[in-house]
Order: sequence, then C-alpha cells, then structure tokens
Amino acid sequence: MSLLKLSSPPALLLGALGGSLGSVITKFRGGKGINTKGGVDGIAKVFLIKATNRIEGLRALLKQFDMSEFRNKMVALKANFNSADPFPASTHLDTLRVIVEEIKSAGASEIILAERSGMGRTREVLEALGVFDLARELDFKVLVLDEIDKDSWVKVEADGTHWLRGFYIAKVFLEADKVVQTCCLKTHRFGGHFTMSLKNSVGLVARKVPGVNYDYMAELHTSPHQRLMIAEINRFYNVDLVVLDAMKAFVLGGPEKGKIVEPNLLVASRDRVAIDAVGVAILRIYGTMENLQRGRIFDLDQIRRASEIGVGVKSPSDIKIIPLDSKSAEIAKEIETKLVA
Repeated sequence: MSLLKLSSPPALLLGALGGSLGSVITKFRGGKGINTKGGVDGIAKVFLIKATNRIEGLRALLKQFDMSEFRNKMVALKANFNSADPFPASTHLDTLRVIVEEIKSAGASEIILAERSGMGRTREVLEALGVFDLARELDFKVLVLDEIDKDSWVKVEADGTHWLRGFYIAKVFLEADKVVQTCCLKTHRFGGHFTMSLKNSVGLVARKVPGVNYDYMAELHTSPHQRLMIAEINRFYNVDLVVLDAMKAFVLGGPEKGKIVEPNLLVASRDRVAIDAVGVAILRIYGTMENLQRGRIFDLDQIRRASEIGVGVKSPSDIKIIPLDSKSAEIAKEIETKLVA
C-alpha cells in the first residue's frame, strides 16, 4: 500500500491509498470524507434544462437542490476564468451572479471565489471580465491564487499519482464548509481533449509556489499522462455542487477559442464524473474532435481515471438524467443513448 501525504492544516488528516488510489481515507472538513459513491445508493442525479433564458433556467435548476445546506457555511467557489475571452471560453457573469445570489439567499456566511488563470495574469483576466465589479456589487470575496503565500497552499505528495513531484492545492478549497464549481462545455486542443468540471480543477492547483523552484503547470502540460493527472487532482478535494453552463459550447478548438454551437442547456449535479460524461455526450451529439468521438465515454482518460480512483460514478448505469420539462426530455434521451454507446 502506498502512502499519500498531505502537508496540511489541522483540519486535514493523513490518508492512505491503495495502488489504484481506490481505498482512500483522506478526510477533512472536521472528519467528513470524500464522497466516493456518486450520490444516493451510488446513483448520481444529473438535472438538465433546455433554456431560452439563462437566469431563469439556472434558478429552476438550483431549485432541485437543498440550498439550505449552505446556511451559515463558508463557501469556496471555483468558476472558469482561464483567460479573458468571452463565454463559452469563460464563465458567463450571469451564471456567476445567479449562483452567488442563490447561495447568499440560502444564508451562507461567506463566499470566496478563488481563481488561477492559465492564459494570462489572473488579476487582469478577472478585471477584464468584470468579476471584481460583480464581487463589489454582490459582496463576495475574490482570491487571486497567483498572489497567495506558501502557507495558503496544501502539498499533495506524488505517491500513487502520475505527478512527478506532487502538486499544491489552494487551502481555501479544503477548509471551506462547502465547495461549488461552475464550468463551461469545451474541447481542449492542448492535450486535455475536453475541459469541464474535472479539468476546471486545474485552476485551483498552483503553477508555482513561493519558495519552491518548480513549475507544476509546465509538468502537467508536457506530460504524456496529462489527462490522468487532471483526474487525480479531483481526488483531493470535495465538491458539493457543479453547474455546467452549456448554453454555448466549443466542439472544436478550445479552451479560449473554437467552433461554437448552441445547445442552450444548463446541467447540474453533485458528481463531477457524471457531469463530464454528460458533457461529452452533448459534444458528441453536435459533432466534435476525433479524440472524443472514439470509443466509450467512460473509457476516455479523464473520466476513466477519475472513476477508478473514486471521484464519482463508475459507469453510465450510475447516472440518472432528470430533465426539468418536455423540451429537456428530448435531449436527455439523446444524451442517454450517447452515454451507453
């Protein structure tokens, strides 16, 4: 049995992993472990709505979840602000607005949006996209991860992963009572193949850490194991809610530019593997890059690795798609067909 070590705050406990990373006992949030069952009885519910109005659609989608769970909780929020390019390259501000408003309405004690951009300086990206203006308007905090000190990162050692030197996760995502993620629907031409909730987690990992002479993103993006490494990041932090904004999508190119289609879909789940599998199914419906068209969805590197190490569901049969209306039901059937193909 390999031993995985976390150089961590007191809230984190040492975790032991088997050779496949499957038998994790890493715990945090006062002893709450990572959910490896994908939902109730191992079934991940994925809610879906075909929307003409993003704001109304998102509010309907979030009503499917018990938002009272956020009452008096500190919430860490991860959006997709990898570059200063507009949606679907980056999170739409209306999507961020609705998510923040709903969490605040539920009575959250604090909301912290934490971001690290990969294509541009994070602060400049957030300024260009209007994130700081929205934060002032809605009264939530923005943490620029490029600017935090070494003590604000938690080291995950390499044992049992494809990372050569391990990696650092922003401590805010481990200390938060709740974590919410919102991602876009995109292909990724730089080796990821697709970028949704699993790949979005790269933005909470350090490129460089003060006092450590190493570029973790250079390792990631030049590694033949890039997609496996992306999946492995997700094993070391919890997510309580994921919202996938698929009103538009890149079906070729990405992550900052590409061929755009308009599925007009909004999707939400508690399970990252389920969300990404559904997202890939949507890309296949519209026609996408060859690397994503071939084979079974659960055989794609990111999804396969995330599934085998317990990030989420194990197979398409563990996903229950719940359309919110008749229009949504039609596309839901197409997605279900693609999932099992």
